Amino acid sequence: MNTITRFKLSTMMFLEFFIWGAWFVTLGTFLANNLKATGAETGAVFSTQSWGAIIAPFIIGLIADRYFNAEKILGVLHIIGAILMYQMYNATDVSVFYPYVLAYMILFMPTLALVNSVSFNQMQDPEKEFANIRVFGTIGWIVAGLLISYAFHWDSPEGIQSGLLKSTFLMAGIVSLGLGLFSFTLPATPPKIAKGEKIKVSDILGLDALKLLKDKNFAVFFISSILICIPLAFYYQNAGLFLADIKVENPTGKMAIGQVSEALFLLAIPVFFSKYGFKKTILVGMLAWAIRYVLFAFGNAGDLSFMLLIGIALHGVCYDFFFVSGQIYTNSKAGEKFKSAAQGLITLATYGVGMLIGFAVAGKISDAYKSAEGVMDWKMVWIIPAGIAAVVFLLFAVLFNDKSKSETVAA
Repeated sequence: MNTITRFKLSTMMFLEFFIWGAWFVTLGTFLANNLKATGAETGAVFSTQSWGAIIAPFIIGLIADRYFNAEKILGVLHIIGAILMYQMYNATDVSVFYPYVLAYMILFMPTLALVNSVSFNQMQDPEKEFANIRVFGTIGWIVAGLLISYAFHWDSPEGIQSGLLKSTFLMAGIVSLGLGLFSFTLPATPPKIAKGEKIKVSDILGLDALKLLKDKNFAVFFISSILICIPLAFYYQNAGLFLADIKVENPTGKMAIGQVSEALFLLAIPVFFSKYGFKKTILVGMLAWAIRYVLFAFGNAGDLSFMLLIGIALHGVCYDFFFVSGQIYTNSKAGEKFKSAAQGLITLATYGVGMLIGFAVAGKISDAYKSAEGVMDWKMVWIIPAGIAAVVFLLFAVLFNDKSKSETVAA
């Protein structure tokens, strides 16, 4: 890969995740303060990510892989996304905001697969080269958070009260337009499937991999993956709002610690996985969810603020040790024939079904523990997902007993 191509792909990744991090982290705070959304309404807005994840395979499988170059579809989706972002910026009511964010997420979620496709198409050895490109996405997310907190102060108490968080959508929209135009300069990534070739819905959704559920241990993992996404949804939906509500300084910037942690712990996965095996690795990830929420429940913005920072920093363990190790395990179980189908099925189960349930539950819990005066009982809001994560941890520890070499040693 030449230097110009590497620069283009790195820039693409940076902008892709800058856009997502520029508005998604502060979405809960924006909804509660700017649009006065209830917990259920907030859950519905966050669930658009899940609907996007469910619909995305159809856009990729039926359109991108058959008719058009990936980089051109990426450009069109981001240009339309910029228009939708501007509409979200102007929305003054959650009922007006919701259709735009739903349309946006249906268009944005496929771009996550498209940027990978464009990258892989230029690589001779993706296993060695991809991480060096993908890391710029994490950097983009971090930079977006730092700008919001330390450059523009949109998430300061004064900024939130003045409604400045709506500016995150304007910033994301401008960058989305930029990435849309820039995408047309990316290396050509032609369709992978011939126009006349038939594509089955089962191929798109990875349903052929359902036969893996006949394996009791894989079934336990599959169900656990769905269940652990319920507490995961609490973090995405409530963490930013929680930190802003208890008056933590520069909350969005501090949440970027989670992305730094994610990048660092990603490097530890191969070592931990090969030494301790899949079961212990994934149990550490599950336990980390429970611990982080207990830290959130009992920490504060004053003398116990270190507990909140540790909880945020655990994001790398929570995400990498569960999801990345889960992808490795799925890959080893699926075999060559069903690798893609199995990964698609797990993505549908987690980001689709699991988090769809999780956002609905998180919304109802938030409403249940919010007083008539609008004061949130954050301790209970975090203790409940901690309990859910602990139960999933125990169920997996007891029911999962796969001892075969392929599941205990990383490929």
